[in-house]
Amino acid sequence: MIIEVENTLISSEIFSVNFVCHLEKCKGACCIEGDRGAPLDKEEIEKINHNLKHIKHFMSAEGLELLMIEGFHEGEEINDFATTCLSSGECVFVYKENGILGCAMEKAYKAGLTDYYKPMSCHLYPIRINKVGDFDAVNYHEWSICKSACSFGNELNVPVYQFLKEPLIRKFGEPWYNELELIHQEFKKTL
Repeated sequence: MIIEVENTLISSEIFSVNFVCHLEKCKGACCIEGDRGAPLDKEEIEKINHNLKHIKHFMSAEGLELLMIEGFHEGEEINDFATTCLSSGECVFVYKENGILGCAMEKAYKAGLTDYYKPMSCHLYPIRINKVGDFDAVNYHEWSICKSACSFGNELNVPVYQFLKEPLIRKFGEPWYNELELIHQEFKKTL
């Protein structure tokens, strides 16, 4: 089922699928798996550039080396931007702490050193947003590496959209999110 809210088309899966990241189980695999780095838009590239001097403090030695050689993004020639990745597949901004992968951008932000959290595509995962005409299509993306997150979400009974409250408000605003809450209440009546 697709639900329209303002200029968005929302898949009902964001209400019906439960999800809570379980980093102790997946070890941050989404920062290393996949066929490309994190999708970026031009505005995000500018924000990362603006904050890069602080972000660098949290990057791995390998990430810093790649940054010096190739920069932090690719896809200019096809106007489809993503973060660059090491030959191992890790995003250029990945660091490891206690065996778990983390994001240097997020760490710099949480340390109060930057005004940029991390790419919207990362912050919103497992929701993916695609353009459909003038609408943003808001869809749940199922990925086998997130099975533990689905199990944990089921255990805690937390739907995807509630787990992603902060990034959804960051992307679409609080009134939009409040509308989702009302829709979810109606959606639960149909189950």
